Amino acid sequence: MTLPLWLFVLLVVLAALAALQWLLLPGLRWVVRRSVRRVLDEIQLRLSIELPPFKLTRRRALIDRLESDPRVLAAAEQHAQASGETTDRVARRVHEYAQEIVPAFNAYVYFRVGYWLAKTFARSIYRVRLGHADQQALAAINPKSTVVFVMNHRSNMDYVLVSFLAAERVALSYAVGEWARVWPLQGLIRAMGAYFVRRNSGDTLYRMVLQRYVQMATEGGVPQAMYPEGGLSVDGRLREPRLGLLDYMLKGFSPDAERDLVFIPVGINYDRVIEDRSLLRKLDATPAPASLWHTLGVTTRFVARQALGMLTGQRYRFGYACVNFGRPISMRDWARDERIDFRTLPDEARRAAVAQVGRRLMDAIGSVVPVLPVPLVAQVLLREPRRSLSPLELKAAVHAAMQAVERAGGHVYVPRGDRDYAIDVGLRMLALRRLVLEEDGLLRPNPGETRVLAYYANSISHLSAVDAKTGPEGPV
Repeated sequence: MTLPLWLFVLLVVLAALAALQWLLLPGLRWVVRRSVRRVLDEIQLRLSIELPPFKLTRRRALIDRLESDPRVLAAAEQHAQASGETTDRVARRVHEYAQEIVPAFNAYVYFRVGYWLAKTFARSIYRVRLGHADQQALAAINPKSTVVFVMNHRSNMDYVLVSFLAAERVALSYAVGEWARVWPLQGLIRAMGAYFVRRNSGDTLYRMVLQRYVQMATEGGVPQAMYPEGGLSVDGRLREPRLGLLDYMLKGFSPDAERDLVFIPVGINYDRVIEDRSLLRKLDATPAPASLWHTLGVTTRFVARQALGMLTGQRYRFGYACVNFGRPISMRDWARDERIDFRTLPDEARRAAVAQVGRRLMDAIGSVVPVLPVPLVAQVLLREPRRSLSPLELKAAVHAAMQAVERAGGHVYVPRGDRDYAIDVGLRMLALRRLVLEEDGLLRPNPGETRVLAYYANSISHLSAVDAKTGPEGPV
């Protein structure tokens, strides 16, 4: 029997597809599930991390649950009536929003791939340190509580740093902005358990879908991490809190429920923020738009300089990156002390109560922001930016600044327990970037770089009397 070549090729393709569907894919799925089970067994035995069932629920089931939620259905019906759209079209929009928001957590990706990438990347760039932690208060948290890490937002490295340092205690779920919705980063972030958020969406239907997912995750005990500031600090100072996600969590919180809602304040600081100059450009009255080619060029030059430094043995890491964990804040205790139930408050009163919680959280975060060598040296130099100091005068002034910060309740990270060494490290970092100039044995700020120095000094300005305000030309 003779077959035409095209028919033979078609049969071979169909046979290969059948083999892939019935033999190879089931085997691959079995291998993946086996690897995930091994990871789950390990983290439960070795790390004593208990993942809540909600986090392990299949993504398809969570999407179905979100789409069929009574409040989402009511919001969809109301939107259809107000807009004139058909119910089918509104249902498709709800489905698209749910698919966009709901993560696809994979324990193997989080604890094997993500943890390794975060650790390797963070340690290759910084000297990563865990500074202060209120261990006794952290250990006293009820294991059945929903824990939310609230932190200041200094850099996009914050995600990497905190995930790496917290991975031996908890698997965090982040709210991530739309900037990360690019292939292949989007898939990796979803597998890490993060969910995407449209920061300034005015779509009430989208906000209801997002609200219900956040509330379901909170009620399900999913450990989360959020930035109350809502975005990166562009001048180095702490920003006022934005209350959207916090309001979602609190408006569904029951003080009498089995689960408490506990916020853990986290302070993050760096001797060098990779994006510092890009952030400072946003302070310009008319910032020049950065084209894609310009961004690629800057990134390429940065990577090339780092690679050249590694090859020549002259590459320095970007100083210290430090994370502090403060005393947990229980919403059950808060509600009892304030005698309020967020669920029963009218909208205006609830928003005022949530704002009060937001201010308390930002105060707690500010109190545990690490005080590192570069911010300390920058702060002292900017007190009199036109004055030159001898190394001895600079060290005496920085020592006094350390003591002032500690008296104000701040946590100074002193590498090697040696304050003189800490000052030398900070000064070296600034000198390598030519932010500080040395002339005739005297040190002074580079007049063209005072705005960058102010950016670092401002990271600890809330802990002292010095606030280096920045304008287009530098401190004002």
